[in-house]
Amino acid sequence: MRILIVGLGALGGVIATRLQAAGIPVHLAVRSADSAVRLKAVGLMVTGAGGEASAAAAAVEPLEAYAGAEPFNLIVLATKAQDALAAASALPILLASDGALLPIQNGFVPQMVSDFLADSRVVGGLSNLGATMKSLGVYEQRNAGHLLIGELAGGESERTARIAELLGPGVEIRVTRNLRGAVWSKLLLNCSVTTLGAIAGLTMRQFLALPEGRELFIRTYDEALSVALASGDRLERMVVEPMPPGWNGRSIPGPAFEAWLGGILGFYGDIKASMLQDFEQGRPTEIDFINGHIVDLGHRQGLPTPINSAITGTVRAITRGEAVPGPARLAGILGDAD
Repeated sequence: MRILIVGLGALGGVIATRLQAAGIPVHLAVRSADSAVRLKAVGLMVTGAGGEASAAAAAVEPLEAYAGAEPFNLIVLATKAQDALAAASALPILLASDGALLPIQNGFVPQMVSDFLADSRVVGGLSNLGATMKSLGVYEQRNAGHLLIGELAGGESERTARIAELLGPGVEIRVTRNLRGAVWSKLLLNCSVTTLGAIAGLTMRQFLALPEGRELFIRTYDEALSVALASGDRLERMVVEPMPPGWNGRSIPGPAFEAWLGGILGFYGDIKASMLQDFEQGRPTEIDFINGHIVDLGHRQGLPTPINSAITGTVRAITRGEAVPGPARLAGILGDAD
């Protein structure tokens, strides 16, 4: 079985390292020949949750170098969301006729890739692995997460079972019959945990300790949940049930809500947001596929999304260099939305 991983950022790097350390050979595709040369020299290393692992990076090339190569049985697309469609356009000719293309980006990118390529070989995926790229080839896994995979149309299939068996020795794989519902549930957490942590420059545990951080988390989640429910999809349990206890269009304070929130904190509370890493390294963010997607869909549904709109605008301002992350941004978003 030939496996290609496209994109060696935090998530792709952790997966590639753990697969090779488990004895599963993989080919790697990076942006440039220079990156390939440097990665071959330094190799791959992961520390943190799951234990330390290292591997050589012998089979690494720029993506275009694989043109004409023997077809791959599985291609894992691990680029940033905004790069996924451009990278995906080069992948069908690299894939075996009975192979599978597995995008694992945030939001509904797998469905976008499938629609863009009009290719039935696309399988959906998402990640609950918290990871940081410390430097080229060096990664830190921040939680004991997993990859969730499923058919875009829902239900069970032999190919998702085969993918789980193929990747399972390296990373935990779970298969779902309701991928769209799982994507929604993960997106709710991305909107209210990842993005807010990036804007504040804090972990979830830290920003929730601030009154404005707690209020903003609740309002962001409630607003995004209203949009998700209006989509008609059945939401799937991820870290917690997607519906807070007693939810009636708004979260209800009390012991049950605190227990629900504690479940999220136990998983995401101390993880550095990947979007904050984008800010620090001057890279574009995935905001259009996270809170921006909620804003766009809410507009089509006729639902107001002032909080997610203000969040999206703040992220764009930080990306343009017109603002910097910090706790004061949280109160500013509340003011802008009101």
